[in-house]
Amino acid sequence: MAGEDSTKISIETWLKVGLVSSLLLSVVVIAVVSMDKTSAFSAYNNAADNYSEQQLTEMRNVLEDKDYSIANTMSTPMLVNDWNDPHRSMLIIAGPEKPFDAAEASALHDFVTKKGGKVILAASSTNAQLVAAEFGVKFFDAPVYDDQRYYEVENEVGERQNADVGRLWSAASVNKNLSEMGDEKLIPCSKTAVSNAQVDNCRMPVLFHSPTAIQVLDEQSDSDRDIKILAAASTSARVIKFPDNIDSPSNPTLGEGMTGLIIRIDYPVSDVLDVKPNNDIGKVDVTGSIVFVSDHQVLANHLWDADIADENGYLQCTSSAYLENGHNCWNTDPEGLSNAQGDTTWFGNSLYFSALIYDMMEFDNTELSTTIIRSPSEHYIVFDESRHVSSALSSPFTEAMGAIVLLTSDIVLKWLIILNLFALLAIAIMVVPEKENWRHVFDLTRFRERPKKLDASQYQLRTREAFLSKVRQFNDLTRDEFMRKTPAEVMQMVRDPRLVELISSNRSYSNEELREIIPHIRRWGN
Repeated sequence: MAGEDSTKISIETWLKVGLVSSLLLSVVVIAVVSMDKTSAFSAYNNAADNYSEQQLTEMRNVLEDKDYSIANTMSTPMLVNDWNDPHRSMLIIAGPEKPFDAAEASALHDFVTKKGGKVILAASSTNAQLVAAEFGVKFFDAPVYDDQRYYEVENEVGERQNADVGRLWSAASVNKNLSEMGDEKLIPCSKTAVSNAQVDNCRMPVLFHSPTAIQVLDEQSDSDRDIKILAAASTSARVIKFPDNIDSPSNPTLGEGMTGLIIRIDYPVSDVLDVKPNNDIGKVDVTGSIVFVSDHQVLANHLWDADIADENGYLQCTSSAYLENGHNCWNTDPEGLSNAQGDTTWFGNSLYFSALIYDMMEFDNTELSTTIIRSPSEHYIVFDESRHVSSALSSPFTEAMGAIVLLTSDIVLKWLIILNLFALLAIAIMVVPEKENWRHVFDLTRFRERPKKLDASQYQLRTREAFLSKVRQFNDLTRDEFMRKTPAEVMQMVRDPRLVELISSNRSYSNEELREIIPHIRRWGN
């Protein structure tokens, strides 16, 4: 029996094997699950194939060139209110592949309305609806078709592709409601005007890939807010819920200026702490802003960069395809831009959104230190990388990391928590004692610890005591009565010669001999 104990694997060894196995399994599972998956609309995916045109890397590069501080979040938008200087931070959420929950939507609402934060939420599905509802905005669950305002595309050999009335263009304002603009809405914003932040009285063309419609609801309870429809489809545009029958009355026409494509809502926010012009920390008034965009692909590489768009065959207004096919371009539409007022060339969506981001930030806030308002590096742009769908196997790992990040938004503390978890597990493996043997008493509220494990040399004594206890109980004797019996009387009760030898002899029995005697003890008295 002693030999068996020496080969028994200790609990510490099992724990070490379990830890190493779980780590290896985690790495293998994550690698296998992720090998055929590519994150859509990521600002950090630099794929070399055509799929890279569906990413946001061009947008990130442009904003980095403008000296903004660029970051990303991998966990949840619930953390936005823990950021440093939220009123100088913008969260960009493009193409959410899974819906937000109520807590995340509420956190984003507080970020904008109470902290003065900035958000751009671009989506063509109702995955953004829970956030939009917090601000009184509705995302429709169908694309918009506009036979008046769509752009032309040609294939690789220069042939015009079939008309797609879901590929829309719009002349968008940066900070003015379209319905409140006068003749200035005909003026195209030049590159110089954008560079000098002089975009109050002009518009720029923006191309959409397949937008839905967004609309401001009248029942919104927020007061003291400024709503601006920056871009909209034409009056005849339809929300196509039934694509098999475009002319169906179930495909609604929302009305003039109501088929929104880009909506901006601004909130005045008071008493935010920041550095003032005298370099003291004090309370300042800021503006919280959120922009809803009806199509996430307006930010994608193939629409952000004019050169990439040209490679994909997207045609400017100078193409004869617009006139030949009987529809307007942004420089011929009555509600578009005027060639007489300036250059109507589309320079990529980057020109418009760069101007929009600059206008949303606090660069014009004279209550802030001049160091802040003159330094784009003091303003933060965070790409949300958390809205992609995780598989069933990898989801537990991403959710676990998200739970850790929820404890703190500080990157140093985050890694300290992770390392401490591993350290605690390692310490537990090294110092955990051998589990004690416990036996359960009939009283469920009481537990008693069993005696220590027996020494092998005590087996013969315990076997003899167990047999004598059986003899006493068989003869219905108390302990005192049995103690008064002489050895001869006890041997007379036993009678079995082999068992008599066990209780009367002083010779030492081996473990094998004891195993042979135990069946005799069990059968004795039957």
